[in-house]
Amino acid sequence: MRAVTSAWSRIWRPLRQAWPDECYAGGKTLVGIEQNDEQVSAVFDDGSRVDGDLLVGADGLHSTVRPQFLAGLVPRYVGYVAWRGVVEADALSAELGALMLHRMVFGFPDGELMLSIPMPAPRGEDKRACHFVWFRPGSQSALAALCTDANGKRHGVSIPPPLIRPELIAALKQDAAARLAPQLATLVNATAQIILQPIFELESPRVAFGRVALVGDAAFVARPHVATGVMKAAVDAESLADALAGSGGDVAAALGRYDHERQPYRAALVTRGRHIGAYFAERGGDRRQRIETLMREYGAAGLVHDQTIRARFPHLPHPAV
Repeated sequence: MRAVTSAWSRIWRPLRQAWPDECYAGGKTLVGIEQNDEQVSAVFDDGSRVDGDLLVGADGLHSTVRPQFLAGLVPRYVGYVAWRGVVEADALSAELGALMLHRMVFGFPDGELMLSIPMPAPRGEDKRACHFVWFRPGSQSALAALCTDANGKRHGVSIPPPLIRPELIAALKQDAAARLAPQLATLVNATAQIILQPIFELESPRVAFGRVALVGDAAFVARPHVATGVMKAAVDAESLADALAGSGGDVAAALGRYDHERQPYRAALVTRGRHIGAYFAERGGDRRQRIETLMREYGAAGLVHDQTIRARFPHLPHPAV
């Protein structure tokens, strides 16, 4: 199926360059939010504060904005992790590059899923690369062990890539040789920096709180199998902007409309991600049929071709967009 892929840096960089430096402050941690009928204020750990008409929490899965209003809501670990890596064209033979740099490639070890996705080189040169994702099961206790560095320090539910213990990477490469097709095993061995991503789900009962709105992964997180995280965040932003533009200056009313419009779509994505994830984790039954179904439904294209989803959300893009 036709598709267009990109690298996250190619989306983030032009957005950051369009934002004036004097309006960008890094190195601060949000510790509190105060609001009334007239304004909202963000309070930071260095004692500073910023006042405005609207506060947008676009701060991801482990949002610091969301707990200010939904203290008991935490992301749910779904029982498997993704090992990820980017492989540059120069690291592949010409024959393997002709396959991996132009096609999405699937592998199906029992109870697992491996896929490779072509993409532009992250640094912006006119070159290609591919991004592999290997989904593997792991208990909550196993996750804690994966997120413990060589000095015994536990990093919670994630770990900076350079701190992943060398023996874990070595074991992963051994498993790749034993469980994956040689073409896919080559990707694991050719990656300069392997990344660990535990997989979570999150559904927020509300995404608007007076003058505060949650967007993107701060609001909802579907498993990555639906491949719509960036699109979801972009449509969140578009929906929020449209609601504000038509509100006549009533921010609270605009956010109420935004909340009402976006909740059904987010819930559908979470449900679909859970549905797809069950296919590769399932054992027994007609394995070939299960694999064919997963390949047909995987990613945003599967979402677009689902007529039930399209009937509810006609604004979804065509797979080639």
